[in-house]
Amino acid sequence: MINSLKKRLAVFLIIPVALLLAAAGTAGFIYARSMLLDQWQEGAILKLERAAHYMDMRLGRPIDWIQMFHATGPRSDDPAAREFILSRIEGLDGVAEVELQWADNPRRPDRAGMHADQMSRKLRMRFHHAEISRVTGPRYDAGKNAETVTLVSELRNEDGGLVGRLSVSVRFDHLMQDIKELGWWQSNQVCLVDESGQYLAHSAAMEKREQLGATGDPMETALLEKMQESPFGTHLGSGHPPHMVGGFYRLERAPWVLVMYAPGREILAPIIEFRFYYAVAAGICIAFTLLLIQLVGGRLVRQVGRISRAVREVADGKYPERLPETSADEIGQLETGFNEMVEGLRERDFIRETFGRYVDREVAHELMKRPEARRLGGEKREVVILMSDIRGFTAVSESLSPEATIRLLNDYFSHMIEVIRQYKGIIVDFYGDGVLVFFDPHESDIEPAAARAVQCSLEMQRTMSPFNRHLRQQGLPEMQTGIGLHAGQVVVGNIGSSTRAKYGIVGLAVNMTQRIQAEAEGGGIVISEPVYNLLAGKLSVATPFSLQLKGVREKATVYPLKGFDASI
Repeated sequence: MINSLKKRLAVFLIIPVALLLAAAGTAGFIYARSMLLDQWQEGAILKLERAAHYMDMRLGRPIDWIQMFHATGPRSDDPAAREFILSRIEGLDGVAEVELQWADNPRRPDRAGMHADQMSRKLRMRFHHAEISRVTGPRYDAGKNAETVTLVSELRNEDGGLVGRLSVSVRFDHLMQDIKELGWWQSNQVCLVDESGQYLAHSAAMEKREQLGATGDPMETALLEKMQESPFGTHLGSGHPPHMVGGFYRLERAPWVLVMYAPGREILAPIIEFRFYYAVAAGICIAFTLLLIQLVGGRLVRQVGRISRAVREVADGKYPERLPETSADEIGQLETGFNEMVEGLRERDFIRETFGRYVDREVAHELMKRPEARRLGGEKREVVILMSDIRGFTAVSESLSPEATIRLLNDYFSHMIEVIRQYKGIIVDFYGDGVLVFFDPHESDIEPAAARAVQCSLEMQRTMSPFNRHLRQQGLPEMQTGIGLHAGQVVVGNIGSSTRAKYGIVGLAVNMTQRIQAEAEGGGIVISEPVYNLLAGKLSVATPFSLQLKGVREKATVYPLKGFDASI
């Protein structure tokens, strides 16, 4: 039972705790995972935006001067301005070469070897409008020993025909200078691609490739598709956590896109590590709960087990020692209640064994206050004795079956017992169809006890009328009882042995009561002279008569009782 209770305590406590911890951990992990992924995406966009801004700024300087050159197209009368602009472009940081080529001179011009008048004549050529048509990807220039990016502007006339072309070559490492100084460029998987996905540059942490999406990787394919629709964005790969996470940002000054990758496990490394520590903490919590069950629950189980064993002893008819009341909580209250219950059962059984099951409880408690009620032996004192007997019952019983005879007697005694208990009589014994009762004065004057005995006898006779009607309805013969009352000295106390004793009376007065009862007719009551003397002014009696009682020298005077007036 103890082990079973411990198991139930463990199940009912550990399972809810484990489920609560698992639910809290799962919910927290999902929330933290979502938060970290959101933070990475936001951070990636900000980093890429900053890097794109650096590149746009470095591209912006030559582009701004190129656009100033474009603004001189309708005017051909100021070659000095064009020369100034071209010289400024050539002097910009990172510019490797500036080429101005006109449609009527397909050869590549050499501005350094051209006479001033020839250059002036070329700079006077008119064009109506111009725009940067393309920005080439980085190409290795052997003459410059560096990768360069070329900004190509097409110069057109009013009809849209090509007049000339301005090409400005910028060193690629100059454009990448600010980005490469960013710490995350080298430590993260970052690349620069053109609009078609062609790789232009990549960080050291990334494998060298030719084309974004060429391997069919779902992440790269998804990013390539999103790049065609939006200037920036992110994409989460498949899996939980996602296998890869990516982000991109488009440059404003060039048809290039910065792309960043990161493995999902790296992004979620903090919470994956936290998940391990959370599992360890949850295990410690469960272990601590088990320890509490062992310490607190074990004490509870021991208390319940002690009560359970005591209950089994009571069920076997034994009364255990008083349980120690170990606490003031519900278990302590249970121990107190059990002790009180056992005391009540012990007292009830003592009352039943000592006074019989038919003694009124108040009378029994009053008797138990006396020392002789709890030990063998007794004391001599004056009591009032009542004895009743059914007249002619032997003949009646012979006409009935044994079962019917017992049922009839039990029915009769149940009515008589209620009356006797009402008047606080103490039933000593049932003998056949008779009953012996005495009324104890309880250390007070015997007159009240005599009054109760008289009233009890009269009520017993009155009760016989409805009882006989009940018998007639069942087709059974009517019964008449004779009752005798006597007052005298007897020995009152426990009679028997240490294993089985009974509270009763012995003495000559008991025998005299039996003789007096024998003189009563069916339905009548006969009282002795001592009873009459105790209540003379309150009694209504018939003519007294004398009789010789066995064992008594002198004749005794007895009185047929007719009534009693308690108000006198």
